[in-house]
Amino acid sequence: MKNIVLAVLMTLGSLPLWAQSNAAAGNANFEAERSRLAAERAAIEARFDKERAACYQKFAVEDCLRDSRQRRRAETDHIKRQESAINDIERQRRGAAELEKLDQKAATRRPQDTPEKQDEARKAQQDREQRAADHAQSRAATAAEAQERQRELEAKQKAHADEQAKAAQRRAEAPAAAERFESKQQKAAEHRASRERQNAERTKPRGAPLPAPPASPASAPSR
Repeated sequence: MKNIVLAVLMTLGSLPLWAQSNAAAGNANFEAERSRLAAERAAIEARFDKERAACYQKFAVEDCLRDSRQRRRAETDHIKRQESAINDIERQRRGAAELEKLDQKAATRRPQDTPEKQDEARKAQQDREQRAADHAQSRAATAAEAQERQRELEAKQKAHADEQAKAAQRRAEAPAAAERFESKQQKAAEHRASRERQNAERTKPRGAPLPAPPASPASAPSR
């Protein structure tokens, strides 16, 4: 019986804190938990519809839709794990109740039961408890692995989203960068042409001096 209690407590780790405290106290309202998870699932679907509509207004439509689908899948998987944990706890409790009945029955065993049969009954009960505990421990380990994979997926999604945002920014800035480059090239070409003209002016050969004008007749000497 102790193994069953331990298995139930391990399975509680997959539930939210509110459900853990109530379940540990033995008064968990599983129907309320299922209603809460159903409301969360509906909210996820509503948000996904809004995000999908917003994606069609963006430039990178497919990237936006892919990121939205990944978020929806991750959140839905988290809800499924919680639902599975609730189902496990209910199964464990039913199993514990059945084992309790067996304990009571063994305590009031018939007088004609032989010691060998009593030992067989105790061994069978221990085997059932161990199988139930092993199953619950396996489910708890699987839930822990799923949470670790979820964290790794979210990290990859964030890195991908950051890279997509940087790529979109580079694409948006590309026309302005090309225009600045062309303007810079044009100014450089104009500067070179101006410098070449100045150099040509400096190296141009000077023209020959004009001849002196002939002397005036009035200035000739008299005889």
